Amino acid sequence: MPRYRLTVEYDGTGYVGWQRQDNGRSIQGAIEEAALKFTGETITVRGAGRTDAGVHALGQVAHLDFQKQWPAETVRNALNAHLGQAGDTIAIIEAMPAEADFDARFSAVARHYVYRIVNRPAPLALERKHALWAPRPLDHAAMHEAAQLLVGRHDFTTFRSVQCQARDPVKSLDRLDVTRDGHNVTIHASARSFLHNQIRSFAGTLRVVGEGSWTPDDVKAALEARNRAACGPVAGPEGLYFLRVDY
Repeated sequence: MPRYRLTVEYDGTGYVGWQRQDNGRSIQGAIEEAALKFTGETITVRGAGRTDAGVHALGQVAHLDFQKQWPAETVRNALNAHLGQAGDTIAIIEAMPAEADFDARFSAVARHYVYRIVNRPAPLALERKHALWAPRPLDHAAMHEAAQLLVGRHDFTTFRSVQCQARDPVKSLDRLDVTRDGHNVTIHASARSFLHNQIRSFAGTLRVVGEGSWTPDDVKAALEARNRAACGPVAGPEGLYFLRVDY
């Protein structure tokens, strides 16, 4: 069966997340519906990461199998046409043939995310559902200092959801940087894989460091506690973007 690799962009507002669910429209379900309308085949789309409700993507990667070989541009254009007709805020940026053993999830060697914070007194109008608003001044240098204490291989029990299904809370975090450009404070996170709510937990915790309520030492103590109750507030989904995947 011909396999295709898709690069997918989406505005996650209004969706229940990537994964198909019974309680609302999902990104996965919308693409599968578009594929059915295109080919008449009921297929399963598998993604590199299961983003939560309200989380966005600039470079999510997925794969799917069709019975028939199609030109890659036909796959891209047909899926986009049906997604557009359904009113979905999803775009297939690229479709390309993939080897039979390519797996969007298990072939990945690194995943990259960004978390966007707009730090200004005025509330957000255009980006209300696409960035976190932080009206209090943020010290991004202190946030970055604290973030470096989380880089490396650790037990991240403190920074994962109690609903996380991962067997092991020990993960290697390759990058967690905080940068600033005017009002925009951005958290950059990279790892082979992440725990459920891990980046949002980082973002909310680093925000209170930026506001001066916590110090970097408090973040270190929270990590070492290995206790979800020690985590800072969890940031909302609107600021999180799945940036890209490395293979």
